[in-house]
Amino acid sequence: MVPLLLLTVAASPHELLGARLAPVHDLMRRGHVRAAVGELVRLRAGGDLDADGSAVAAALLAEGHLAQGDLGPALALGDELATAGDHAWVHHARAELASAVGDPDLAVERFRAVDGARAAHDLLLPWRAGAALALVRQGERAEALALAHAQHDLARAAGTPYDVALALRVLATTDPTTDATTTGSSERAPRLCEALALLADVEATRLRAQLETDLAGLRLLDGDRDAAVALLRSAEAYAASEDLWPLQSRVRRLLDRMGEVPDRAGAEALAVLTAAERRVALLAVEGLGNRQIAEQLGVTVKAVEGNLSRVYRKLGLCSRRGLVALLASV
Repeated sequence: MVPLLLLTVAASPHELLGARLAPVHDLMRRGHVRAAVGELVRLRAGGDLDADGSAVAAALLAEGHLAQGDLGPALALGDELATAGDHAWVHHARAELASAVGDPDLAVERFRAVDGARAAHDLLLPWRAGAALALVRQGERAEALALAHAQHDLARAAGTPYDVALALRVLATTDPTTDATTTGSSERAPRLCEALALLADVEATRLRAQLETDLAGLRLLDGDRDAAVALLRSAEAYAASEDLWPLQSRVRRLLDRMGEVPDRAGAEALAVLTAAERRVALLAVEGLGNRQIAEQLGVTVKAVEGNLSRVYRKLGLCSRRGLVALLASV
């Protein structure tokens, strides 16, 4: 039985994160992962964040790297966070890293450590949702579902549409009923549809794409191929635009299962590049000069020039104009 839970509402996001990091967190929630990663790199390079600010910045950057599939840089940040003390954002980031490397036992332990740590917030840091997903991987469905319901109750009581939509997605994932064998009908698809409806007027493109991909899998099982393809094409376009390769790979697997050809024009070109080369290439396509790219990524102009040279060589191009033409759709 889950004990009575009280929502932590002692401080607003801006009070907890500060004037510099609150807008970056907002970028993440809105789905602008590349912009958030670039801003975090810039802030960390500035060297004027206090100890708590540095910890939160590292935690948010680790989240961004994981979303983009850059496991090496994310794990490097995990080593940095290991010495950051009893801070809720640190525990949450390290829990996400444990999940990413396939250690659900450690993930659950670290998610639970968020509760009661410094700067804990039940909606900004939805540790129950993360713990529920890790418990599913352990086969602990009942405990996972209890935590998912607890997160949903908190979101309904004091959260935004984003918070409720996220909680509904976790509920749909942890719900063990996929057919009529136990409860009479599955609640997974209705929960995902409700979550998408909540985001209709909300800028939350990453969460929306994740929900679309989840729902596409269910539509495919139901035999509604056209609906599944439409959902996947929407998620595919977003994942490519933000360089989110784990999500892009999941979308592609579902498209391949249906015999659909993924949108390969720009995506295939990007797939042959390293993560650093992809970031430089996409910023160049946006119209940034080499010095601007260097400042946004926190690297030297020489490093940007080297990455662009390798991009041109790998893609068989000789100019930035050709790069723009190839990657415009991405």
